[in-house]
Amino acid sequence: MNKEMSQALTQTGPGTPMGNLLRRYWVPVVSSDEVKDPDGPQVRVQIMSEKLIVFRDTEGVVGVVNEFCSHRGVSLYFARNEEGGLRCAYHGVKFNRNGQCIDIPSAPELCEKMHIKSYPCVERAGLVWAYMGPEGTQPDLPELEWCLVPESHVFISRRLQESNFLQAMEGGIDTAHVSFVHRYEVDIDPMHVGTQALKYIKADGNVIFTIEKTDFGMTLYGRRNGDDQNYYWRITQWIFPWYTLIPPFGEHALGGHLWVPVDDEHCMAWSINYHPDKPLSIEERQAMQAGKGIHVEYESEKSFRPSQNMQNEYMIDRVAQKEKRSYSGVFGISMQDASLQESMGAIQDHDAEKLLPTDRAIVMARRMLYEFATAPQAQVQPPALKGKSHQIRAAGVLLPKEQDPLMWAAENLAGGLHHPLFTL
Repeated sequence: MNKEMSQALTQTGPGTPMGNLLRRYWVPVVSSDEVKDPDGPQVRVQIMSEKLIVFRDTEGVVGVVNEFCSHRGVSLYFARNEEGGLRCAYHGVKFNRNGQCIDIPSAPELCEKMHIKSYPCVERAGLVWAYMGPEGTQPDLPELEWCLVPESHVFISRRLQESNFLQAMEGGIDTAHVSFVHRYEVDIDPMHVGTQALKYIKADGNVIFTIEKTDFGMTLYGRRNGDDQNYYWRITQWIFPWYTLIPPFGEHALGGHLWVPVDDEHCMAWSINYHPDKPLSIEERQAMQAGKGIHVEYESEKSFRPSQNMQNEYMIDRVAQKEKRSYSGVFGISMQDASLQESMGAIQDHDAEKLLPTDRAIVMARRMLYEFATAPQAQVQPPALKGKSHQIRAAGVLLPKEQDPLMWAAENLAGGLHHPLFTL
């Protein structure tokens, strides 16, 4: 990437090309549990450099509004959540969930001039989603499979990552790294252990990719040697602009990620595990809550910063690295990824990178994001605005060496979620 393209893809604040593009999609803001009580404590959050407050009003309806009171700029984090709105603790100016000023004790006649920004929001899959784009252009609600299953079937967590969202998301697109950085961890991790797929992933680090552009974004076909007659294919989807699906491992829960910019140097990484047709077991849920699999342990109870972070060098264990218990010396699948992605710097120096053939999917994703970010929005519709296009599932499968994987996927993966699960 040249400098112009790098800046366009990594800057997401209001009015930037990438910021305008990302705002055309529903954005997960917080979990519903964080604002579960009517008139309960509000939460402050930052999305794409915008500081917001999320609260549940007296009627039990969630609102997402600008953090700051229009009077003197006081944070509404300190407001009273009562009687249908947030009342600023400084001078009593009050706002409802739509950002309308509904009371000014000292000058009620000025309410019309004091409104603050608010965003439409919905609750889905146990999350609060906001639409931060232009009025009248809301896309369909997300219809990824994990958004559609019952609450008992899914577990969702999030963690703060101290890097730009692009390099974090590119790590999710890049499945070649699984043969290396995760190669020892997966042998003991409860979300991966004991599966046939691990044998093929470890035996063949020379993955060969075929990339297919789709109406939802992109499908990655990663080919590794299987047996004498078959290749092992890991079929992964990148759903525009920030979702990835993880090919399944045996009978373990399916997985996925999405990455939402906090600002240009931080992002929130959401991690999802789910079963399409059965509840998560008690053991699975306990393991996820303990930070196993693609989830993490936190620095503190109310923090989304991982306990392993750059300040403590991710608790790297050089002995474990030498003894082949951890490939990089860092434990935890998500933190193995995050430690390497954060090591690039808050925003990677793209001028210095020299890409390899395994980076073809990353190159295509960058081109697609840049194309739609810089195109006139009134003339070009970006991918995946229709919810039905999200209804796709990743797969791990052995196919005869002469089998075209794209033709196989067109028959066995496309067209919705009615197909069987393909996993090894």
